[in-house]
Amino acid sequence: MVTKDDQFEASASALGYLYQFAKALELCIERSMGGLEWSVAVEAADDIETHAGSLTELLQLKQRAEGIRLTDTSEDLWKTLRIWCEADLNRRIDLAETDLFLLTTAELSADSAGHHLQPKETGHRDVDEALRLLRLARKASKNEKLQKSFKAFDALETSGPERQRELLSRVDVIGHSPRINEIRSGMLKRAVLAVERDLATAFLTRLEGWFYGRVIEQLTTPGKAPITGSEFDEVFSRLRGQFSPNNLPIDQDIMNLEPEPVESADKTFVRQLDLIGVGPDRVHLAVRDYIRAFAQRSRWSEEKLLRPGEIGDYERRLVEEWQARFAEMREELGPEATEKEMKREARQIYSWVDREARAQIRNGLQEVFIPKGSYHMLADELRVGWHPDFSARLAALLEPAGAS
Repeated sequence: MVTKDDQFEASASALGYLYQFAKALELCIERSMGGLEWSVAVEAADDIETHAGSLTELLQLKQRAEGIRLTDTSEDLWKTLRIWCEADLNRRIDLAETDLFLLTTAELSADSAGHHLQPKETGHRDVDEALRLLRLARKASKNEKLQKSFKAFDALETSGPERQRELLSRVDVIGHSPRINEIRSGMLKRAVLAVERDLATAFLTRLEGWFYGRVIEQLTTPGKAPITGSEFDEVFSRLRGQFSPNNLPIDQDIMNLEPEPVESADKTFVRQLDLIGVGPDRVHLAVRDYIRAFAQRSRWSEEKLLRPGEIGDYERRLVEEWQARFAEMREELGPEATEKEMKREARQIYSWVDREARAQIRNGLQEVFIPKGSYHMLADELRVGWHPDFSARLAALLEPAGAS
């Protein structure tokens, strides 16, 4: 049986991972402004690990409820120190080229070790005082949960003179760090610098989608390289290009949509294809183009990425392109054409849609499922068709039973 405590713990854990992902993405955006020679990894040597030249940064993140303070006996502080002490003792890090950061949403208690380990620019940094306070806290605390942390801290002292101080000299504690919603608000402000203001949310949502997927790939694929500056810059630039005035974003999840075997079997555009004898394999591809185009166009509309009247103008162009070819076909066939001849010529019109019709909503678009699927959407509304008598035949076929 799942208890409320279990649910709370699971929710907190999930929020913690989302917090890591958001902070890692924010770091990528920040670093991309200064060059490409860097990398970011999540859950590697620490919550977040970054590299730039010979310098490594390890970040521990702690998102806590409002009103929580980081004291000299806080579990967040000592468990973090344990991770770093053990990493140093086991030679997994080189302190001379590693900066260590504890970012917590908690407040720092006045005159605490964390208070004295804040960055130099705060004016509060005093490594010697922080070390004194930690040693006092270590001796006074009876917290059983922290015994392993205390032992790791003690082992650091016995491993060499001044080793505790050397480690603390590389530590920055940053209290009252932005929460996940504040991090996202900050990223939205930066997205405005890349795309138009009204496109910023849609742009950031897609950047997050790629980033989170990439981090999951890094976490689940042995040996998968961290995200590099060059990789991030390439994705960022490509995505920004999709939000330029002559383009629209094509979403990966929609590009991957595949229809179920019976999906759309009763749709009018499928009946149009049946009317001219199109085989099941091509019908399956037509259904795929239809569902992708329908989904992508719907998302553009929901996110208000389309200009007023843009879809209407696009469909008018598609219909007019079809009208010229359809009129020519009917003229060539004449009133005495046999059913076999009509189907043959109708399949030619459909082949033109399938192979050549590539008019796009905007010039920068290239995905062929947009025009092909849009034609099927028009065919579903009987605004275009393939068989010379498609309108009359389908009207009779689709007329409700008992209608006069």
